[in-house]
Amino acid sequence: MGDIKSAKLLWLKGALLLLIGIVSCALLLWEAPSLRVAFLLALAVWAFCRAYYFAFYVVEHYADPSYRFSGLISFLRYACRRRTRS
Repeated sequence: MGDIKSAKLLWLKGALLLLIGIVSCALLLWEAPSLRVAFLLALAVWAFCRAYYFAFYVVEHYADPSYRFSGLISFLRYACRRRTRS
């Protein structure tokens, strides 16, 4: 499967991902409604967003300018290769 080229499909994909996130959070909070669960859920979402930012931006622009991000699987391969060489 190739890259999505249509701007409309990209916006639809973004909207669907946002909808999945909102519905998942709502269902988790419905299942276990407490401030602790809400805080931990918010913390997990924030941490995963920062990890994704690290994987695609920080490594490419600061840690290894020769690396080009093409997805999380390629980043995992890259990270594993670097670990075995170190």
